[in-house]
Amino acid sequence: MTPNSATSSAPSRRSFLASTAVAAAVVAGGVPLLSACGGSQEGRKEGTTSGKDAQKILPTFVASSVVAPDIPSKNGSSAGFSKAIATADLKTSVPKKLGSGGKLKVMAPFWGTPPKGDNPYYTAMNEAAGVQVTWQNQDGVTYDQKLGAVLASSDIPDVVVVPGWNLMGKIPSAINAKFADLGPYLSGDKVKDYPNLAAVPTEAWQRGIFGGQLRAIPFPAPYVTDIAPMYRRDLFEKKGYSVPTSPDEFLSWAKEATDAKSKVWACDDMKWSAWNFFGVLGASDKALWWNLVDGKLVNRVETEEYLEALEWTRKLYAADVVHPDAVSGKAGGDARNRFTAGQSLVFNGNISAWWGSVSEQATQKSDFDMAAFDIFGPDGGDPTLWAVQPANIFTFISKKATAQQIKDFLALCNYCAAPYGTKEFMLTAYGVEGTDYEMKKGLPVKTTDGVNEVNGAYDYTGNPAPYVAYPDFPEVTKGIVEWQQRMGAFTKKSSFFGLTITEPNRWANLADNFEQLEDDVVRGRKKISDIQQAVSDWKSKGGDGLRDWYKKLLDDTGSAS
Repeated sequence: MTPNSATSSAPSRRSFLASTAVAAAVVAGGVPLLSACGGSQEGRKEGTTSGKDAQKILPTFVASSVVAPDIPSKNGSSAGFSKAIATADLKTSVPKKLGSGGKLKVMAPFWGTPPKGDNPYYTAMNEAAGVQVTWQNQDGVTYDQKLGAVLASSDIPDVVVVPGWNLMGKIPSAINAKFADLGPYLSGDKVKDYPNLAAVPTEAWQRGIFGGQLRAIPFPAPYVTDIAPMYRRDLFEKKGYSVPTSPDEFLSWAKEATDAKSKVWACDDMKWSAWNFFGVLGASDKALWWNLVDGKLVNRVETEEYLEALEWTRKLYAADVVHPDAVSGKAGGDARNRFTAGQSLVFNGNISAWWGSVSEQATQKSDFDMAAFDIFGPDGGDPTLWAVQPANIFTFISKKATAQQIKDFLALCNYCAAPYGTKEFMLTAYGVEGTDYEMKKGLPVKTTDGVNEVNGAYDYTGNPAPYVAYPDFPEVTKGIVEWQQRMGAFTKKSSFFGLTITEPNRWANLADNFEQLEDDVVRGRKKISDIQQAVSDWKSKGGDGLRDWYKKLLDDTGSAS
């Protein structure tokens, strides 16, 4: 799992928006070490679609020009919007209601207590989009179990949300058997009937190809790493610390900064930042573990960089500079709490935690300040970073849906994909003014009803190109986007970037034990030699065969980048 991953809170576009409501920050994009897609209904149950075949399927890209960002996207970053837009100045991106008034049942994960189905937000959204949606919210913690059971049945909802981290077991093959091909409605210039969807980046749509057909509405994300090393800038300044610029400097600083008697440790678990410091191939998707080097496919676990990252992280634990709760394995959602409490000075997590922490602490500690420091290379020079997947949440419509239901579904998705600065965005992101939010000092502030109702629903049925919009904390917007731009300049795309791949069943679980072994090694419970032995076992038990399979896949279909 990525640090601060989806196991503890809901991934939601709206958590990555401007909102001055002080609520628990919701972290987007954590995924386990698996990404897969099933075969087509014609019988192909493994592989992918890329190259020329994909070009016949993908929608034409038409960038949105409705509202210009304050900070344009660069080097794969999000676009940045640092200012609130007055109600009178909001633009219109859906001039004509596209929905027919038809009904759709949508199943989606929800973390917390779902709101009542007839709440003002749902009612207003349905009226505006012209689609009567009934939400079948399911517990996000156990969503994979519910999803598996539903897809195994003969009766599934009209629309189903599938997070990338739930693409395991029999779910991938069920996707291709149960969900419709959207290509006849969206491929090529057909997408221009839905302008907001046409503005979704091509790379995200590429991830929506399952079993050789365009089946999913993707949740776009920047391809720059979303895991950032964040530090307490206020405490660094108070102590006179300089931000480390190499692994060796970090370790030396960590020893100086740790004061266990005062319950202050230099850092939390840093394994995920170590992957980036040492240039390890993509950690969140097994397809990104492979890269073509001098004509041969190499897996991340076979590289020196992989072992170096583990060894460096092990040194942190051995030096007792890591918070003891991380040592004991409590490295998930509590890491940010330990950081904001000042018990650890550095932690790595999804960069959206920057806004989450600042907005949360604004009412508690007026002098609280944090930032993300730049990723450095193993020798203190420029890093080698690897692109993450440009979409990791997908929404599908049933194969049993009528043509009109599919059009209503796309009308809903087009409405929800409205860009920042539009009337449609304001309703989708904030709900009904006076009920779900109020304007205070020129900023929309969610009410209690808004916090409870405007999340975990329309988030999944359409999203614009990646963006950051925190007008309540413009300095955070600027900090996040500029960090992404700087890191994007050092980001490369590996051979299977942008592809959704089904590994053959006989090898699909081959690498499942590595993550636990990695955690044992860095905490001193296992040795580096145990990892080396595991790699040898992995190769002999199927790793080399899987390499040949991936190589043939690449030779036959080509890459997407």
